[in-house]
Amino acid sequence: MGTNLKNQNSIPEEAESRLKSGNAYCHSVHNVLSSSLLSKNLNIKMYRNIILPVVLYGCETWSLTLGEERRLRVFENRVLRRVFGLKRDEVTGEWKKLHNEEPSDLYSLPNIVRVVKSRRMRWAGHVARMGQGRGVHRVLVGKP
Repeated sequence: MGTNLKNQNSIPEEAESRLKSGNAYCHSVHNVLSSSLLSKNLNIKMYRNIILPVVLYGCETWSLTLGEERRLRVFENRVLRRVFGLKRDEVTGEWKKLHNEEPSDLYSLPNIVRVVKSRRMRWAGHVARMGQGRGVHRVLVGKP
């Protein structure tokens, strides 16, 4: 699952690479995620334990722009739509795709952007507790 290291710390390229990997994993388990034979809870667990770690590998160091946050939410909504399937309208009886807010209502866990932000805060806490001789701590306090 490695990261792409370059002399320019390009977070958009890294996020793009992670989303491509997540899409590849999502495509490989497409039939399982959209299967009606498995429960929605099991499909959610598969998303949380198989696909999400691929997408969020190394996200502790990302500084996300609004565009990148939007792309992460789009990815999550696409996967959740596949998991939850279509919704039947009570009035007309037609099958419709879920609107953007509906998958997040059905999915009770924190959204992908909130997970990235909480992981960044957790990592910052680890770095703050490191010894002053460590390079990461020196960068955090501004004394590289």
